[in-house]
Amino acid sequence: MLLEFNADQRLWQHTVRDVVAKQCPPTLVRSVAEDGVDTSPLWKSYVDLGWTELNDPAGAVELAIVLEELGRATDPTPFLATMSQFAPLATDRFDPNQSGTAVYSGVAAHRAAEGWVLEGTARYVLDGDRADRLAVVTPAGVFVVDGQELPKRRLPVFDPVLHIADVSFPGIRVPHDARVHVDAERAHHVALTGMALTMVGACQRILDLVLDHVRTRHQFGVPIGSFQAVQHKAVDMHVAIERARALAYFAALTIAADDPRRRLAAAMAKASAGECQALVFRHGLQLFGAMGFTWENDLQFALKRAKVGELMLGGAAEHRARIAEEYRAADF
Repeated sequence: MLLEFNADQRLWQHTVRDVVAKQCPPTLVRSVAEDGVDTSPLWKSYVDLGWTELNDPAGAVELAIVLEELGRATDPTPFLATMSQFAPLATDRFDPNQSGTAVYSGVAAHRAAEGWVLEGTARYVLDGDRADRLAVVTPAGVFVVDGQELPKRRLPVFDPVLHIADVSFPGIRVPHDARVHVDAERAHHVALTGMALTMVGACQRILDLVLDHVRTRHQFGVPIGSFQAVQHKAVDMHVAIERARALAYFAALTIAADDPRRRLAAAMAKASAGECQALVFRHGLQLFGAMGFTWENDLQFALKRAKVGELMLGGAAEHRARIAEEYRAADF
């Protein structure tokens, strides 16, 4: 596998970065958090740009580039849930003009006379309150359903622009053709990789803000960035981010190549991103000092997006345990 971006991918990265800087600036994120500004125009711009058409597994690296940049910008739209969770499960039912998300647990399905009945309550569903469609994973299979009519309740979480909701299925009847035949395990690998990339982008944003701060903040007549202790912390953050980024893009490559190593690669990417955010979160706050705790500082949005990624789809400890089990089971 080629682990360097080619010329087209580098151009794509620069293009996406420029677009995100214009369409999703920090002022917009703050407006969403403080005033509840509607994010529909931003979502529509992603649709118009064709970013929601990156659902082909062969384009996993190109999608990964978009997810990292949106993580860096603390994107307030349902793009992450739609492209990394819903699209891999929906397969040919995916519509790039509609948002979606995945329900991984809490719902059971049983046969009825004219189809299936879905019952249960799914907790903490990413964008569950605003997704147009849901891919519901049950022991009986995966069902794609309309999300508009389902009872749902958005939950308060510490990331003010993230949507997390409980979604209820009070005996919802769906036809037989709502069931899709899909490799749910492979789809889970895509979800883990997407979350890892979002966390890497958020951590990069934290480091960018920290570097700007230590270059301009003076103490004893010199920038605090000239102090060796500050430099060591910044370097530790950079190394942790580069390590997590490398593993996340390797996972994306295994998905694009349909490489069986994707099972371990996705778990390693999520574990590394979780460890990265722990270090970057701690050092980022320390290097900003008291300013890092204020609402007026944009650092908070990247910190919260990185931290919430650790809490979703399993944390670093869980995935490290899974990796250890895989290696113990392997026949060397």
